[in-house]
Amino acid sequence: MCGIAGILSFDPEASPDLDLLRRMTGAITHRGPDDEGFVARGPAALGHRRLSIIDLAGGAQPMANEDETVWIVFNGEIFNFQDLRRELESAGHVFRTRSDTECIVHLYEEHGPEGCVSRLVGQFAFAIWDDRKRRLFLARDHLGIKPLFVHATPEKLLFASEIKAILEDDSIERSIDPASLVDYLTYFYVPAPGTIFRGIEKLPAAHYLTWEAGKITRSRYWEAPFRFPRETGAGPRTEDEAAERLDALLRESVKSQLMSDVPLGAFLSGGIDSSIMVGFMAELTDRPVQTFTIGFREAAYNEIEPARSVAKQHRTEHRELIVDPDSLEVLPRLARQLDEPFADASAIPTYYLCRMAREHVTVALSGDGGDEGFAGYRRYQWALKYARFDRLPAVLRRMAAAAVARVGPCGRFAEAARRIALDPASRYADLFGYMSDAGARSLLSPDLARVAAARPAGALIRELHDRAASTDYLTRLQYIDVESYLPDDILVKTDRMSMLNSLEVRVPLLDHRVIEYSATLDPSWRLGKRILKKAAGRFLPPELLDRPKTGFGVPLKHWFRGDWDGYVRDLLLGKRSRERGLYDARSIEALLERRSGTASSVTNSLYALVMLEEWCRQYLDQPQSAR
Repeated sequence: MCGIAGILSFDPEASPDLDLLRRMTGAITHRGPDDEGFVARGPAALGHRRLSIIDLAGGAQPMANEDETVWIVFNGEIFNFQDLRRELESAGHVFRTRSDTECIVHLYEEHGPEGCVSRLVGQFAFAIWDDRKRRLFLARDHLGIKPLFVHATPEKLLFASEIKAILEDDSIERSIDPASLVDYLTYFYVPAPGTIFRGIEKLPAAHYLTWEAGKITRSRYWEAPFRFPRETGAGPRTEDEAAERLDALLRESVKSQLMSDVPLGAFLSGGIDSSIMVGFMAELTDRPVQTFTIGFREAAYNEIEPARSVAKQHRTEHRELIVDPDSLEVLPRLARQLDEPFADASAIPTYYLCRMAREHVTVALSGDGGDEGFAGYRRYQWALKYARFDRLPAVLRRMAAAAVARVGPCGRFAEAARRIALDPASRYADLFGYMSDAGARSLLSPDLARVAAARPAGALIRELHDRAASTDYLTRLQYIDVESYLPDDILVKTDRMSMLNSLEVRVPLLDHRVIEYSATLDPSWRLGKRILKKAAGRFLPPELLDRPKTGFGVPLKHWFRGDWDGYVRDLLLGKRSRERGLYDARSIEALLERRSGTASSVTNSLYALVMLEEWCRQYLDQPQSAR
């Protein structure tokens, strides 16, 4: 993996600011500590920071075609590049290196923007400057594994792997986008294409951007097929047939992602997905796999024992680390690295996991994507149970919920009745644990609360739910997650925490061909990873096959009651926070009083506010020169 950045001046007579470009790449040195490179071609300048993985001697970037009229900077890995190379050599292209980067250049020459990107299998974000066509071409991979940010003004366009690189341009105002702030407090991340900063956008997953003849165009080249109804007879006829094909696909994906000229290992959580990845790796390599596990002292959150069981079965070289509440000291650093407010607390153990792994390897395989691709989240099963009541008229469901609430408004039955009364999209948002629109508004200052009130309730989830054309509810829910939670939360966390430690993470379950195949399967085969277990259950210890999913949980409620107590109060009710004027202080005080309870919604909301305030201190309070 690497870091990329670039500048395009819209004035053909103007030269890009190369000092700015050097500052931009300097801001993301952690993504590529091994080398740097720059090229300026007319109105365009490209910069690169390299983490050397393949072709250590010859893979320096920026890289060009044979006559140096097409230049690329690239972040990621292309796993089918050997096949592409043979095809391109047969078409007459001449290669100077062994790197996958060069394949993209020639593929672009041969097939143009969309033809190029649609042929790639991998995780990528890249920029191509075409001298002949005076065209800038930016692209991001199918599932959004690798990030890319863009800032455009009437004078120029900037792009980079991380927002902090774009902010090296002192002319950019560091101001919060109010709508994105409301989205953050609702979903605990900022959904694409927005960012927390006005004027900076994410290029969404499976999209490319072109600038040509003074016009910027954004296009989508692929979409998660969970959106569409299954074609009759399109999938396998039996579950055994489906499992056999999935086994072959997963083997091919893992095998292709083992390519590396540097040491390689795997994250091992003790869950189904990472255990299966380790099993394939052990079967495909002739050396013990190096595995890495994180745990907590709180037993309910600790997965070290099941991870040990998997490590023992596959005879891996296994290492473990316990994360304690003193991780509080790392929060400002994480807020700085994440660029935006980000309230998934599993970023904390992910950071420590990546740091431990980097001491021994440069590349690690992860099980990310299994829950979205194979319906592993427990909320899917709950959503389907509640959906059985949708056959009843909505008015009857609402009346029943109101009656139960009068008897006991806080009990388990009241919660179930309330969810049954919701429409399918709102119910899923509630099951997910997102903050309600009313809850988000209550925490905000009056001005921001008015912004929140003007936005449609649950707009993101509702839009994605309605966009999905599938008549199957589970398939709609998977589409929602693949389009939002996966690229904007799970993969953000993995990318930023790994890159902060100069570690490349690969995700075989997110080979887009695996996702495409999963979407052809009967939903009942996907639910609870049933087909995944059938295809690769041989890699799992028997006790793991039916073990309930625990997720990468973090004992926040214990930390808030103990070591973090004084820190949180001082942070959220301190002078700087009050002067900032983003929150309603009385609502924050009320939330703090409830932190000793067991409700995860209180804990999640508090953590979201903590990370927002830490982000403000990193990005709004400090002068640019101090960052």
